[in-house]
Amino acid sequence: MTAPIRVLVCDDQALIRTGFATIIDAQPDLEVVGECGDGQAAIDLAGRLRPDVVVMDVRMPILDGIKATHQLAGAGVPDPVKVLVVTTFNLDEYVYEALRAGASGFLLKDAPPAQLLHGIRTVATGAALLAPEVTRQLVGRYAARIRPADGTPGEVPLTPRELEVLRLIAEGLSNSEIAAALVISHETVKTYVSRILTKLDLRDRVQAVVYAYRRGLVT
Repeated sequence: MTAPIRVLVCDDQALIRTGFATIIDAQPDLEVVGECGDGQAAIDLAGRLRPDVVVMDVRMPILDGIKATHQLAGAGVPDPVKVLVVTTFNLDEYVYEALRAGASGFLLKDAPPAQLLHGIRTVATGAALLAPEVTRQLVGRYAARIRPADGTPGEVPLTPRELEVLRLIAEGLSNSEIAAALVISHETVKTYVSRILTKLDLRDRVQAVVYAYRRGLVT
């Protein structure tokens, strides 16, 4: 039997923490291993408990969820933890900052329980939670800010075909759409995506989109 996905719930409102924990623990493939009410406690608990996923609020005392996410999953963290940010605030700025800090996904607290559970499972697999079109809209809106070009397209260590796939990912196409556009199989696209993430040392598609904008591969 596969071990359950271990989840740490971090929210400064006890009622919401309890609600999330109850929903999560009711699933046979999920297990709540800890709860806390601020970002610093989340960092401390994550270091001790090593959860598979941290469900993280944004606005919290002592240390907010964005800063905590950066310390748990940001660039350069040797053993990053997957973070799913869940907040009441539907602000593009929060979404952008959360992803920039290293979060693998972003949900609103008014999402149905099934969406929360799906989000945890998705993030645990290493995939990004945001739909491709949401990623495109969000990152495209902040493209000017995240394109302090630290390289040029010629320096990207990808084959021409991999570069083509990366550009299509950054434009918001799903694997199926990329397969149709390039007239290749869905499995071939998955192979290309995996190679791209490995070669560029990226965790998921969200990071791939940010990388493409930073390198000026898309505008």
